[in-house]
Amino acid sequence: MTPLEIHVLSDGKPGHENQSYGLAEAIGRIRPVTTAKISLAGVRGPIARLKKTFKESGHLPKPQLLIGAGHAVHTSLLALSKKLNVPCVLMMKPTFPAALFDLCLIPEHDLEGRAPQDHVIPTTGALNRVPPPDGRQRQGGLILLGGPSSSHGWDAASVEAAICQIVAAGKDRPWRITNSRRSPAGSLDALAKACPALATYPHGDTGRDWLPQMLAEAAEVWVTEDSISMIYEALSSGARVGLLPVPAIKKAGRVARGVQRLAEQGFVTRFSYWSPATGLAAPPRILREADRCAAIVLQRLFPTPA
Repeated sequence: MTPLEIHVLSDGKPGHENQSYGLAEAIGRIRPVTTAKISLAGVRGPIARLKKTFKESGHLPKPQLLIGAGHAVHTSLLALSKKLNVPCVLMMKPTFPAALFDLCLIPEHDLEGRAPQDHVIPTTGALNRVPPPDGRQRQGGLILLGGPSSSHGWDAASVEAAICQIVAAGKDRPWRITNSRRSPAGSLDALAKACPALATYPHGDTGRDWLPQMLAEAAEVWVTEDSISMIYEALSSGARVGLLPVPAIKKAGRVARGVQRLAEQGFVTRFSYWSPATGLAAPPRILREADRCAAIVLQRLFPTPA
């Protein structure tokens, strides 16, 4: 089968690229693809971004599918789609009317209970690049630190106490921990001092493939409640997932509601409900949203002739 040429429009934000490449790579698990990136990182203003988009596109083979995430790529995604007469997929709730895009993949919590339109695919959380479980033996634990945000604050003492208790309970297994751009300065060093069994990996020292690889190996993953994207990545890996406590600023906010829904459905275990004797509960299923959405995208935009 001839590879499907996919171009990803990127605003340079890792979270947005993670969603776009998550879909592109999932499509590649169904049929051959080639993927190229048009980077708009650091380009300010829609006109400048349009010029950069058309210039970079001119040096690439004509795509058959365009994918993008982030408000900064909206105009360029639509303009390039119209110019080349190829379909485009947006990985978020758009600023523009959703009907302008061929497909929009929108997390259910952003739909606010409204029935989706025909060209909207509701998703359970944001898509990611975590591959399906490959059957290897899983061992060890992984801890993922977020940080203060518009939805959550930070309580370093509570996070440290919880992590030290978790690591002590699982002292027979290796433990890794990484942070994120939002993590308070010095948090990894403080945790390494408090819990010497932790192997620390600053996010700036890890490559794009590090987290998916670590998630594929971990038997259990603990994530601070503020980081909804890392929670969904962990749930996509097949690991058992626990939530580290951080104070919610917006108790009825989008992130808090999403986390609460996952807890009620049994996908995650809050630290307050965890004990060393019982461990983490197995989720009811592995979330493979990227693969599910990839199949829908191909069915809708590239149907196989009868």
